[in-house]
Amino acid sequence: MRTDLLALTADSLAALTNRGLVKRAGKEAAPELLIDADGTVHGGFPDGLTASLPPGGLDAARCTCGATGVCRHVIGVILAYQRLPAEAELEPVPWSPGQVTDDELAARIGARMMAAARRTERTGFTARVRRATSADPVPQVELATTTVRFLVPGDLGFVHTDTVAGSRDDVIALAVWAFRAADELHPGVPEVRVDVGGEAEAGTGSGLERALGLAGTVLREGAAHLGQGLEAAVADVQRHLDAAGLRWPLLAVGDLAEQLASYRDRSAHYRPELLASHIAELHARHRAVRRPQATLRSSVLGTAEAAETPLRRARLESLGCRIRSLGDQRIAEVYLAHSDSAMVLVLRRQWDDDGAAPARRRIATSTLAALAAGNLVTESAVRSASRTVRLATGRISKTTLSPSRGDWGELPPSLVVTGFAALSRELDALTLRPVRPRVEAELVRVVAVARVAAVTYAPGDQRLDAVIVDRAGDTATVRATHTGAAPGRLDSLAAALAGEEGELRFVSGVVGRSAGGVVIEPVGLSAGGRVIVPDLQPAGGGGRLMAAGNDRHEPLTAALIGARGLLAEVAHHGSAHLPPTYDARLSAAARRLTVLGLHRVAQAVTAFAATRTQDSDEAAERAWVDAYLRLEVALDLN
Repeated sequence: MRTDLLALTADSLAALTNRGLVKRAGKEAAPELLIDADGTVHGGFPDGLTASLPPGGLDAARCTCGATGVCRHVIGVILAYQRLPAEAELEPVPWSPGQVTDDELAARIGARMMAAARRTERTGFTARVRRATSADPVPQVELATTTVRFLVPGDLGFVHTDTVAGSRDDVIALAVWAFRAADELHPGVPEVRVDVGGEAEAGTGSGLERALGLAGTVLREGAAHLGQGLEAAVADVQRHLDAAGLRWPLLAVGDLAEQLASYRDRSAHYRPELLASHIAELHARHRAVRRPQATLRSSVLGTAEAAETPLRRARLESLGCRIRSLGDQRIAEVYLAHSDSAMVLVLRRQWDDDGAAPARRRIATSTLAALAAGNLVTESAVRSASRTVRLATGRISKTTLSPSRGDWGELPPSLVVTGFAALSRELDALTLRPVRPRVEAELVRVVAVARVAAVTYAPGDQRLDAVIVDRAGDTATVRATHTGAAPGRLDSLAAALAGEEGELRFVSGVVGRSAGGVVIEPVGLSAGGRVIVPDLQPAGGGGRLMAAGNDRHEPLTAALIGARGLLAEVAHHGSAHLPPTYDARLSAAARRLTVLGLHRVAQAVTAFAATRTQDSDEAAERAWVDAYLRLEVALDLN
């Protein structure tokens, strides 16, 4: 007796195929059945077509009609078999998917998917288990990424999930293990939520195990092969990080999810290097708190930071604004210096792009243009752990705004740069970026300008570079790149640098290093007794720009960027879906790094290449993280 076929209801068949196909099969002429000794059921149809159903699930079915996948003839054979008078109606038998053995799971999903499921179990996951009832005789498990339904008792050939067949079969094992946990901890309870796995050794856990499991899934499958089913898993990870107060990893997971969403939306905001960087950062923070003589957890994980902190009466001086796009959205980030705490906060607003000028957008009782170039006094500001700030609703009347004259030299000394040599030493002393506190405007500074030495334009990159000089004669580069979200950025910046707006006193922006020098990405300028915000200016009317003679990266930087791009392809395509030429290009990149004298970076890239063909997925993932972190650090220090 084929108990598996008898257990399939019309709803179960519709779940495995589709309801229309089941209806069509019911209208077909009944086939003539023949049953082999091994249980294979054959059906012959009046038009000469034949279909056969061996034990093992619908995937094993065959039909001479040539249809791809399960066809109406296969369904017709099942319906005809269920109507045989010799096959008595089955009595329900108490059964739990938790009774499935690991050997049965391995035989069904394969060793690779079994290993992926074990990795998820080690990091831990949450599931909602629903046992079979008279109203719904199908036991099921809700996981973060999918719902798994066991349609036939004891037969893994008839398991239904929301994922594409074969792409995430590891969820079948996760569902079985969830039932085991429910059977042990909550026997007989019709519906229960359980936490499975994730038990770290005493004193060795970082709290990031679930986040690392998510990162590993992205790295194996790649942004190009992950659908929206991962959103629930992201939400689950974020919920656990938030409950544990791990602020910096929580922000990293949020940025990772934003990159995946940008790829799905075909947004220009998506960059494989950013996605890869967020994955590597989670591993870096995990390693930093687990290694011997580990770095203080609070600084690496943000555990000492309150989610939000209301500010008392605060005076916030605007340093400018940056406009960026995210799909059909526009995002404004206003940088506000808070003198009392000697830090820069970020006020963020987002809106649908309707073609209107961003400068005229309303924020509270003022325009964005007024806020980005003004002094704000408020009793309604609330600061987040990442140093974003919002104005609490209902208290707008306690906020006043006045124009700023750009007297930024009166700000706390830690926010004002008067010498580039000191700034360079400060940047050199910073903790490595992947494990630094994740604050929004950590490196926003006000830079005093003695004079502008040169202004050039790189047409290929649509980038303006200006060499500015401090009082000691040291130089730094003001660098801005064109974007459609801020069409007047380069024109207005060039005009201010050329002195057309009056004497240039200060440039505010994000400071960093590139090719051994100090670079400033500007968000505002103080010139002629007022604050100029390039991103809010209309296009046209700028100063003349002299094209740069050669805007290519120097060889060392180019080699590092090229190798990083190759490793970022893993996050984009997925380690299981890389193109055939990948290994050869990776080896060539490692040789180039060796020739340039970057031996340790080259060794890390070579080690990753070796693990791709010789070791497990976990070993390859560790080697990828090692190589990517070395490349990012080398680029930051270059």
